[in-house]
Amino acid sequence: MSQSYNIAVIPGDGTGPEVVAEGIKVLKAAAAAHGITFTFTPYPFGGEHYKKTGEILPESAVGELRQADAMYLGAIGHPDVKPGVLEKGILLRLRFELDQYINLRPVKLYEGVETPLKGKGPEHIDFVVVRENTEGLYAGAGGCLKRGTPDEVAVQESINTRKGVERCVRYAFDYCRKRNARKKLTLCGKTNVLTFAFDLWERTFREVALEYPDITTDYAHVDAICMWMVKNPEWFDVIVTDNMFGDIITDLGAMVQGGMGIAAGGNIHPGKVSMFEPIGGSAPKYTGMGVINPIAAISAAGLMLETLGEDAAAKQIERAVAKTLKEDLLDVGAGKMGKSTSEVGDLIAGYVSKGI
Repeated sequence: MSQSYNIAVIPGDGTGPEVVAEGIKVLKAAAAAHGITFTFTPYPFGGEHYKKTGEILPESAVGELRQADAMYLGAIGHPDVKPGVLEKGILLRLRFELDQYINLRPVKLYEGVETPLKGKGPEHIDFVVVRENTEGLYAGAGGCLKRGTPDEVAVQESINTRKGVERCVRYAFDYCRKRNARKKLTLCGKTNVLTFAFDLWERTFREVALEYPDITTDYAHVDAICMWMVKNPEWFDVIVTDNMFGDIITDLGAMVQGGMGIAAGGNIHPGKVSMFEPIGGSAPKYTGMGVINPIAAISAAGLMLETLGEDAAAKQIERAVAKTLKEDLLDVGAGKMGKSTSEVGDLIAGYVSKGI
């Protein structure tokens, strides 16, 4: 019997609709090959919708999105809308209200893609960052006193709960076990300075580790993580960290793997509705030109399938992406594809259909 999924689609701003279209094209090819049925329900939210209606994300839509099996997002960000309005009103609101407490970011260098790291290849760069996604500095705790005066004070507090930390850490251990690569989990923190927050993280990490004797564990300060991601990325298998540090090191990871055009991510609540997206921006100046790289969006679609439990279809998309990068495109890391956005989608969808 065919498995059926309702996917809520938010194409968003700029080039978001273009890359989402290619992701849906590939998902349809995977569905045909693996006996899956998708229903795609579009939502207009983003900069243009906000400009026309003054509406960012209505409560009724949040209720509808809760009922979806997954959410597929293109990009949020409009040059005519003040930065932060859409990002907070759509992205952060969905992450918090839908309790998508894991941000999952694979960092993988594919053959045919150049990395800026001298002497490193695909055999050296293949790890995953598990970022806590609903607490920390992004929780919004704090405020401002005497704004605009010489005595102005701004306070932004990092909120870390045992529940929030433990569920993130457990997800990381489980993911490391399922990944079944080096079975090594690294905690990224700053225990020498952030002594309250990361004491909680480290104690929780060590306690949960006792339940996973098959997983090797270690710890590194976030600044050291940044150095080793550049010098020895092969040391890492899975990294788990808090919201802010995760935000920073995953962008470094994107450059290590060849650029934003490759980098996909998921905002995940296991067993409930999760949201998948390319991690790059909306790139409005390229809208309608057909030059934007859709691979991050296509890989995000594959990550969605993996999270839904459709492992065979997810792996087939990854194989098709790998083949396209190796054989059909130019220097993607330098922003040169040699194919249009839709042509890249056609290639990958074609390989999926052929069972590559």
